[in-house]
Amino acid sequence: MLDSTIWWHIYPLGATGAPIRDRDSDKANRAEDAAPRLRQLEPWLDYLIELGCDGLLLGPIFESVAHGYDTLDHYRIDARLGSNEDFDWLMDACRQRGIKVMLDGVFNHVAVTHAAVDKGLVGSTNWEGHDELATLHHDDERVRDMVVDIMKFWLARGIAGWRLDVAYSVPPEFWSDVLARVRAEYPDALFLGEVIHGDYVQIAGDGTLDAVTQYELWKAIWSSLHDANFWELDHALTRHRDVSRELLTNTFIGNHDVDRIASKVGQDKEILALGILMTLPGMPSIYYGDEQGFEGTRGEGFSADDAVRPALPATPAELADLGAWIFREHQALIGLRRRNPWLTRADIEVLDKTNETISYRVFADNEQLLIDAWLTPSPGIRIRSADPAAETIYEWTP
Repeated sequence: MLDSTIWWHIYPLGATGAPIRDRDSDKANRAEDAAPRLRQLEPWLDYLIELGCDGLLLGPIFESVAHGYDTLDHYRIDARLGSNEDFDWLMDACRQRGIKVMLDGVFNHVAVTHAAVDKGLVGSTNWEGHDELATLHHDDERVRDMVVDIMKFWLARGIAGWRLDVAYSVPPEFWSDVLARVRAEYPDALFLGEVIHGDYVQIAGDGTLDAVTQYELWKAIWSSLHDANFWELDHALTRHRDVSRELLTNTFIGNHDVDRIASKVGQDKEILALGILMTLPGMPSIYYGDEQGFEGTRGEGFSADDAVRPALPATPAELADLGAWIFREHQALIGLRRRNPWLTRADIEVLDKTNETISYRVFADNEQLLIDAWLTPSPGIRIRSADPAAETIYEWTP
């Protein structure tokens, strides 16, 4: 089942060391000069499995101007990453390992130099203040046909589904039309919408999305740890419980658009954040490098995201030993999650809370886990089974 997948989320252009802005510095400016950087990900596929994940969520990989979200051609792999044949090679490597792949689809806007602009397929330019982006005209049947065709093109190459970038900005009737036409041929495909705020359930329902990103929970987890205020997490868990009864959410403590969790709360509290994440309903994703305690804070201007989208070394063996203990705790908690797939659709009840402590249970049918988390005298978390002795199955303190 795709909804119980644990995704390793990677930003390929950054992770493979491709030039983001100065493309002239890279020979891969044309399809015939494609640099097969996608093949650099092969050693990281075994790493993904060793970590405990079983899905690869790829950030934008299509031909673009700079950062990948300024698409030029949805049918062609970005020359800085390789060719369509390199993608097929990567898909085969994933299939051999049982790894599911999700692609990042930017269907709200395109680069202002995209061919769709000259064809009159954009309804406006300067999307959210970005002069280099043009918003697609979602009422135009040609745009709907184009997106349906793009989705099918890559689903036919074996992907499991799509992350829909800024899904909240696209009219829901566009999604409901397009996704119905795609599902007619690919009924098992998963469609995850990026939604930052608003009524998650209504947005997903109106657009017929399978899942949405759970930014409210992300904010509450790091903020409650940072501010020593578990009342905020309690409030978020109540909302998350209600949403989860109606909708699958992609839960996370890090992604390509936010400060690294270790920079927000420190490496010790990162483990506490992960323990909370892995015991809540939803479909979790781990942002590459978080499992090693990578740090990074977003800046300003054109290079704002560089710090949270770094290059990986050539192989996992070249990672510094400093993050090894964080990796081991990720393995333990992801392993716990994998052994309890019922958590995807679990219910939540907060049992007790203070500013610096929280206890809650997650349950479904005859299954149950009890979780205690605390911030003083040092951060820690305990996860217990539901047997009469309430056996501890995971505990961590620094």
